[in-house]
Amino acid sequence: MTRDGGVSQLEAYLDASREQRLASYLSFLRIPSISTLPEHAADCRSAAEWVAGQLRSMGAEHVEVAETGGHPIAYGDWLHADGAPTVLVYGHYDVQPVDPIDLWARPPFEPVVEGSRVLGRGASDDKGQVDIHLRALEALLATRGRLPVNLKVVVEGEEENNSPHFDAWLVDNRARLAADLAVVSDSRFFDGNLPTITVGLRGILYAQIDVSGSAMDLHSGSYGGTVDNPANVLAGIIAALKGLDGVVRIPGFYDDVVPLSDAERAALADLPFDEQAYREALGVPSLGGEPGYTTLERRGARPTLDVSGMWAGFQGAGAKTIIPSDAHAKVGCRLVPNQDPRRVFDQLRAYVEALAPRTVRVDVTLLGAGLPTRTPLDHPATQAAARAIERTFGVRPVYAREGVSIPVCASLETVLGVPVLLLGFGPPDDQSHAPNEWMSLSNYELGIRTVARLWDELAATSGTGTRPWAPGHAPQAAT
Repeated sequence: MTRDGGVSQLEAYLDASREQRLASYLSFLRIPSISTLPEHAADCRSAAEWVAGQLRSMGAEHVEVAETGGHPIAYGDWLHADGAPTVLVYGHYDVQPVDPIDLWARPPFEPVVEGSRVLGRGASDDKGQVDIHLRALEALLATRGRLPVNLKVVVEGEEENNSPHFDAWLVDNRARLAADLAVVSDSRFFDGNLPTITVGLRGILYAQIDVSGSAMDLHSGSYGGTVDNPANVLAGIIAALKGLDGVVRIPGFYDDVVPLSDAERAALADLPFDEQAYREALGVPSLGGEPGYTTLERRGARPTLDVSGMWAGFQGAGAKTIIPSDAHAKVGCRLVPNQDPRRVFDQLRAYVEALAPRTVRVDVTLLGAGLPTRTPLDHPATQAAARAIERTFGVRPVYAREGVSIPVCASLETVLGVPVLLLGFGPPDDQSHAPNEWMSLSNYELGIRTVARLWDELAATSGTGTRPWAPGHAPQAAT
């Protein structure tokens, strides 16, 4: 949209096709594509076929429903912008389970429009944001007959189930998926629905600690004082992992952490964050965490360690005087650049083994891992997205680092070697993963226009055909 005529033509098309576009969006939401439940495998395939059908009807090429060994991936591309950059757009069509169903105001797969909101499972995460990209593609091809960039669209069906087959598919299709930049729209705006570019996501490490003693529960009167209690041992281990001050005590845990730059700290400090309202919404008497950092820094830019669950021994009503035979805990760490989850796991395991007495057996098992990801504030693609947002939403975006993990982003960086731009349009309280998920129609409509402008901004940035945002390029000064 480099010329006023192009803008007007695109707007006229979007205005004229609004009802048709919304009806199609709702039809996408009606597909119960819950990837974690085997009984919905056919629905996941239907969702992949729906995306592929949309791509074909819009004029994309090389469209297919690709097999993965799990739920399929919908792919399509348009590659006729000679000399322009190539962008890979990633999204997912699978959704979270809907439990508890009784908390939904309406059936989760019978989406409706209520006022300025679309209600239904997947409305924001991530079907609504996938549809934003599809409609931007459709509008540009319908009004111009071409795109300003080369585009490759990948929509997978296992993101909500940890994408077990995605990395292998990336490796097998590395040449076909070659790009200068990946754009992922699977994030939210900041508090107050402020347009946001997410410039960092934490990685994740998830492990289980198992402590075992006797082969059976023992009578605490007969054996107490002669054997170590696995539950007591586990409690001591957990207490030693992190101090009451919030500092993780695992040796080497902070060695690879990249400190926040002054610019990043300033950007976080500039966010309109109401700490008291945040605390009150959580219902806690006071906030806690690692000293020396603000709440927003601790929430998105510092590593953590938290126990997600513990169990051992008798848990029924009344008393049962035993020494349990075993005790267990699930422990999760959120990691920041440049922490490697497997190295941190090795550090965790070594520390737990060093803490454990020889009177019990201890096993530490890796259950899941994902790398952190970061895009600099002054990265040219980040700044192109900022200009696109300002020209559609009418305000400069804020920059945030989120505490959540999207391992797919790290996969795109490591397997394909492309930088990742996180450009999400979900409202901050969209209730994704919870009952009554919703999407703002304003975010949806302006999101379509922002994506279309972004492709123009990236094409203009490429200038004479160079790729200033490609890996290895020294970032330009922020504008």
